[in-house]
Amino acid sequence: MPEAEVAPAVLGEAPSGGRSRSAIVAAGIFLSRIMGFARQRAAAYFFGTSPYADVFIFALRAPNLLQNLLGEGTLSASFIPIYSRMLEEGREEEAGRFAGAVFGLLLALAGALALAGVFFAEPIVTVLGAGFLRESASAVDRFPLAVAAVRITFPMTGFLVLHAWALGVLNSHRRFFLPYVAPVLWNATIIAALVAAGHFLVAGDLAPGGAGVSSATLERLLFAACVGALVGGLLQFLVQVPLVFRVLRGFRLSASIRVEGVRLAIRRFLPVVAGRGVVQIGGYLDLFLASFLAEGALSAMGYAQILYLLPISLFAMSVAAAELPELSRLVGSATARIDRSLRQIALLTVPTVVGYLVFGYVLAGALYRTGSFGRASNLLVCLILAGYTLGLPASAGSRLFQNVFFALGDTRTPAKIAAQRVALAAAVSIPAMFWLDRFTVAAVWAAGGPVAPEARALHLGALGLALGSAVGAWWELVRLFRSARPRVEGIEVPWPALGRMAGLALAAAVPGTLLWWLLPPLHPIVLAVLVLGPFAGLYLGGAALWRFPEIDSWAGRLVRRLRRR
Repeated sequence: MPEAEVAPAVLGEAPSGGRSRSAIVAAGIFLSRIMGFARQRAAAYFFGTSPYADVFIFALRAPNLLQNLLGEGTLSASFIPIYSRMLEEGREEEAGRFAGAVFGLLLALAGALALAGVFFAEPIVTVLGAGFLRESASAVDRFPLAVAAVRITFPMTGFLVLHAWALGVLNSHRRFFLPYVAPVLWNATIIAALVAAGHFLVAGDLAPGGAGVSSATLERLLFAACVGALVGGLLQFLVQVPLVFRVLRGFRLSASIRVEGVRLAIRRFLPVVAGRGVVQIGGYLDLFLASFLAEGALSAMGYAQILYLLPISLFAMSVAAAELPELSRLVGSATARIDRSLRQIALLTVPTVVGYLVFGYVLAGALYRTGSFGRASNLLVCLILAGYTLGLPASAGSRLFQNVFFALGDTRTPAKIAAQRVALAAAVSIPAMFWLDRFTVAAVWAAGGPVAPEARALHLGALGLALGSAVGAWWELVRLFRSARPRVEGIEVPWPALGRMAGLALAAAVPGTLLWWLLPPLHPIVLAVLVLGPFAGLYLGGAALWRFPEIDSWAGRLVRRLRRR
């Protein structure tokens, strides 16, 4: 896209009709994800896989539990539909007062929860990090470190919830890029805090993993990173404030439930919190169950989940977020828009599924194969990723259908189905993981030489958790689809479009597969470029050549100009 066309979106201006809102959201999410990878790399440089790395990850995840309950998805379901309809009806002053009342209530709620997190940090760590209480061979006592770190980071929850409010306002006014790129500041601040603290505390002598550095210095680095997270959360909200108040009309800060729309928003808010609470419990249940498996299961799951969640964030969430205000305006006459959104999500999700299943080993190797992460670990991550990938299309589609119900003002149905998904996934995962944990990676070792010792130490139990997640994802999609059909007449699965995309993706995978078989042993990154490059190029080129209409939704004017040439 030409630079002149990107500038207005970067400044927060509403995109013109020729540009895709979902593409702008995806660009913002992509940039924030890139910075997220950079943050992880910086933390790995300073802490390695030490106990300090465990505490740092825990200190970010503990407050995120509340942020995920009260943040973007919850407000999207309860706030955006009401606010968007007020704007559509030309009642901007009423919409501004409604936004001010919701902001005041959120400010009070987030502030109270943040203070509670500071005062009750020790019980929180006891419940969520019970493993820190057990004796460990490590010389570092993680429990008091985690308590101190959580006390620093927990107020960040309030800032992240207020960020979600600003995102809801801006999305309703069709300003998408800024709220989704704002998390870049959060990640950048953490990185800056680590780099600055590392420079002043160790004067450049810090080796990867903290070798040769005292425990006291590593503790200071840990707390510096936590302070960076707190400050970054505040900046992530503040960067949106000028644009928010530029688009708002009639804003009045209050905490009154008598303002029009507030009581309805609260009635919708509570079931969504319950539904997201179930999902959060499901996420922590996976961690709890994985702790019963052989060593390496948790880390392998983490590596696979990063890749699994990336296309959901980029392709499904970006489309769902951009379409929610429009679906809220259309209410029951949104069949064509839902069909187009499904095809738009599928355009990039379908080749991702094929790529993960066919080239997962190559991709995982390019990203992770270094140091102690050998070929056996590479194979284990590939297998777990394949298990998750089987449910990837369902997880992507569910994001859109959840928003269909939110636009209809129904937050209870998605919450109930989410609970069913978690229960079914657990019912499948528990027996599958214990049965698969009896086998090692050596059982599926495909190398020509002798079996690596690492392959005999790594077990396949985490694959059972991934398969359970996939089964639950398909159950959720089917239930959401069947529940939506009576509410929005004419919704159908776009099978012809999905068939064309799948056929093109499979055909595009053939040259890359042949190259993979024929090439001599290469560095994992070089191999990934040579194999994945042709696959992606052939798929996207074929989609443009055969004029898949969905590609316009992502590429917009750029593709049309290339076609004219």
